[in-house]
Amino acid sequence: MSAHLHRLIVVLLFAIPAFANVVWNTPSTDSSGSMPLGNGDIGVNVWFEPSGDLLLYISKTDAWDENGRLVKLGRVRVSAWPKQTGAGKAFRQELKHESGEITVDQGGLHWRIWVDANNPVVRIQTTSPQPVVLTPRLEVWRNQRRTLGPQEAVSAYGMDGGPEPIVVEPDTVLPEKHGKLVWYHRNPKSIFPFTLRHQGLATLVGKVNDPLIGRTFGGAVTWGANIVSIHAVTAQTATPDDWLRYLDQTIEHTEATPVDRAYAAHQKWWADFWNRSWIRISGSASAETVNQGYALQRFMNAAAGRGAYPIKFNGSIFNVDAREPKEHFDADYRRWGGPYWFQNTRLPYWGMLAAGDFDLMRPLFKMYTDALMLSRVRTKVYFQHEGAFFPETMYFWGAYANSNYGWNREGKDPNWIENTYIRYHYNSGLELVAMMHDYWLHTADQEFREKTMLPIARDVVRFFDNHYLLDDEQVLRMEPSQALETYQKTVNPMPDVAGLHWVISRLRDSNFYEFRRQLPALPIKNGILQPAVKVLEEPKNSENPELYAVFPFRLIGVGKPSLELGQKTYFMRRVKDDVGGWRQDPIDAAYLGLTAEARQYVERNFAKHHAGSRFPAFWGPNFDWIPDQDHGNANMIALQRMLLQADDPSKIYLLPAWPREWDVDFKLHAPGGIVIHGVWRQGEMKQLDVTPTTARKAIVLPGGVQQP
Repeated sequence: MSAHLHRLIVVLLFAIPAFANVVWNTPSTDSSGSMPLGNGDIGVNVWFEPSGDLLLYISKTDAWDENGRLVKLGRVRVSAWPKQTGAGKAFRQELKHESGEITVDQGGLHWRIWVDANNPVVRIQTTSPQPVVLTPRLEVWRNQRRTLGPQEAVSAYGMDGGPEPIVVEPDTVLPEKHGKLVWYHRNPKSIFPFTLRHQGLATLVGKVNDPLIGRTFGGAVTWGANIVSIHAVTAQTATPDDWLRYLDQTIEHTEATPVDRAYAAHQKWWADFWNRSWIRISGSASAETVNQGYALQRFMNAAAGRGAYPIKFNGSIFNVDAREPKEHFDADYRRWGGPYWFQNTRLPYWGMLAAGDFDLMRPLFKMYTDALMLSRVRTKVYFQHEGAFFPETMYFWGAYANSNYGWNREGKDPNWIENTYIRYHYNSGLELVAMMHDYWLHTADQEFREKTMLPIARDVVRFFDNHYLLDDEQVLRMEPSQALETYQKTVNPMPDVAGLHWVISRLRDSNFYEFRRQLPALPIKNGILQPAVKVLEEPKNSENPELYAVFPFRLIGVGKPSLELGQKTYFMRRVKDDVGGWRQDPIDAAYLGLTAEARQYVERNFAKHHAGSRFPAFWGPNFDWIPDQDHGNANMIALQRMLLQADDPSKIYLLPAWPREWDVDFKLHAPGGIVIHGVWRQGEMKQLDVTPTTARKAIVLPGGVQQP
């Protein structure tokens, strides 16, 4: 057997999932019965109607409209003639997530739908014993200028409640020509310059690129015998004709590779992806549900995580025209609109470290790197000191959402933020740096450390150093401040105190040695961690800020001196999760070695998805929208941390919160480029492969468990 063939067999074996593919034996009534598919940048929601027609919503990670909304490119319907439906006709739709495709058997007609992992195209291929004619049609709903009503305006969050109506501009559909349908949406206007002027940053207008004006997104549908191709592109161009030329060039480049060769490369990408890591549980009634939830959420991360911008917590690129009691609008609608909440955005990314999905993390880091210059200028304008802070809620270019910043600015300083939930919420920069540091520890990417992490880290820490004064004992006093969104008037909030301790100790940057000595101690009272040294108002939200010393700033946990302090705090926390969504109770339980609690959460949360959606990993809406990306990812993180915890390569805790009765085969990544493959069966570690082998000495197993 050749080495190449042996490697291929190993890869394919590793790619076998621990649960059956999602299979439906009946068509769907609407888009809530769709399956997601994507190549990291282009996404599709795929469903078949009882009529036999295939429908696809087409989306893209950079389809930002003139109002700052992340919207769909459009919808495509594909009809086959003669019809393959009716009495006695079988139907079977299967998501083959291990190879990134959907197959459908519809009577005698077989469909294969895939979004090329390496090219900007959706392929729809058919085979059948008899000749079949495929007819694609565009279904455009943005066909005229339209003003959003008060409730629908939530999808343009940031511009809602403002002085001007929110107007959606129409798409352009060109006449069919030579078997090609072309359509696009072009932004003839932009909220960007208004936003800068409104937020006291008028000096940047004309000096920084407006990311919305002239942004054009859409595509072309081409078809022939047994194949339909949907080419999707986004570009900022001077004219529509320039965009059309760019579209043609993209199509020409894509079609230069034969489809069968592109499909083989597509399959290889997905096989390599699944071979990076896995968690496969057995020996439990809930095993298949947990395995499915974990793998499908990771699949959705991969399907939307390699584009120009980070994964949107409120639906990703797979939101549809979902039906909620008071919210049933078109597929461009999502609760909380286009801005990014860091508290929500972070959760898809923490789990990518142990999974080895480092490429999926880069869009997040790029967005904040691109926003750093604006953040520095804003800090100088608002506070007259150096450093940078990122708002908890921000447009992708770094500005506050205008409605959070506040519409009525009469008599207010530029630094006055109207929304009290984020007024003094500066923690996002610290957590971002903590995540960047973990990324660097895992990848050893020195260029990333020097050019991305350290510039942001230094400006973020410098902000805190300059922003607050020292008390009489020469200790930093953070006031006014807040502990996340929940405690909105505090002194020395736990998330910021813990974040500064964690980040500065990890960076080991000589620039901050003096500042580190001025940091206050963690807030502790009556033997438990506190949200802040002083809380000056009643809580307004349902977070547990005191547990930020456990996650994301891992000062307390398994293998650390204050484990009992953390556990006691956990059991006495004010808000005990019964919802899911962005709540981090399962993650905290895992980090604190609370096996029964962590297990209960992941079993329960992976078992519940949106009742109105057919796909089992369309969670939500919870606090946000459908499919909720925080719900699945929070439980992904928890499951990983039940198996593996490590702050650096010197000590790697395996099974720190793992139920002894759960059998598992896992492959996960640890800091230092260490990869661990383990097999745990019947309460024993049956196999343990550590790469490099020299890292085996860093492995710490629970008491009584021996290395094989």
